[in-house]
Amino acid sequence: MKNEKLKNKKVLVGVSGGVDSAMSVYLLKQQGYDVLGIYMKMHEGVNHSENLAKIEKLSKKLNFEYVIEDVQDEFKKEVYEYFIESYKNGITPNPCAMCNIKIKFGIFMNFLEKYGCDLAATGHYVRNDGEFLYQAKDESKDQSYFLFGIKKEVLPKILFPLGEYTKDEIKKLASEIGLDEFASQKESQDICFIDTNYTDVLKLHFNPERKGKVVNKRGHKIGLHKGYPYYTVGQRKGFTLFKSHKPQYVIGIDAKSNTLIVGDKKDLEKKQVFLKGVNLFIDEKTFECEAKIRYRAPKMPAVVKMESKSKAVVNFYEPVLGVAKGQACVFYDGERLLGGGWIRGGR
Repeated sequence: MKNEKLKNKKVLVGVSGGVDSAMSVYLLKQQGYDVLGIYMKMHEGVNHSENLAKIEKLSKKLNFEYVIEDVQDEFKKEVYEYFIESYKNGITPNPCAMCNIKIKFGIFMNFLEKYGCDLAATGHYVRNDGEFLYQAKDESKDQSYFLFGIKKEVLPKILFPLGEYTKDEIKKLASEIGLDEFASQKESQDICFIDTNYTDVLKLHFNPERKGKVVNKRGHKIGLHKGYPYYTVGQRKGFTLFKSHKPQYVIGIDAKSNTLIVGDKKDLEKKQVFLKGVNLFIDEKTFECEAKIRYRAPKMPAVVKMESKSKAVVNFYEPVLGVAKGQACVFYDGERLLGGGWIRGGR
């Protein structure tokens, strides 16, 4: 999806040293845009000198300039600390969605004016017609779920050149134009600031391995767990029960008392989900949609009703499983993204 009126404008493209951002630059230049790359240093969990060496090589091959911006303080405050505090409070965070809101389509957009650019572009797999976002052609790589929170006002200023391609097509094209080094490198990890396991990051700030009790719905102690940050709602492994039961699932986490509450699979079922921090791309306050409560969860028919400017209730026609505080509930009309919000509970 491309607005022809936007051709020949100056575009600020997020570059990382990966194949997706490299091919974003290539595709935009092919379409006639004046490209300026920007490398944002967000944290020390990656090898910046290695990434910048790749970008330098790319800039010579594709003939574009790039700038470097240090946003580590902002990233630490808005994403990293949010991640730590969420787990500390027994909440399952979504750092990628938060980073998109605060950094990649927050602070990043402020650099347009600084560098005299008309538009921004990133290597996300999603489509944009200037009014709405749509799921990418490559469903397995679609990132629309993580973009529910970006502001409607910025959509006319963002280009997503990879939205109409599959990942395999992008890698193949990269090889064909001589970017084999980018095409063959391994995929980046899910959470960019975690090298090994997320609990290793948590250990730098608090002890996630305090053993605690597992209780049933009536509050009776029936087992032990190895530390509540290791669990999320819907999980059924990793804790010990004193005697054999039918499968038990985490249905709640009480961080203050270091307790896991477990129950039957039926206890995971919720037909109402309560949201905060809701962001919409439409004006309706009550609407039908398909909603998903996790990235890999299926879309389920629902009715969303706004309770206030930022809070909503989602009423599902059929029960959904694994509603976890801190995750995103995202709304769709077919492939079109309508918005979403942060889960604060369910029943």
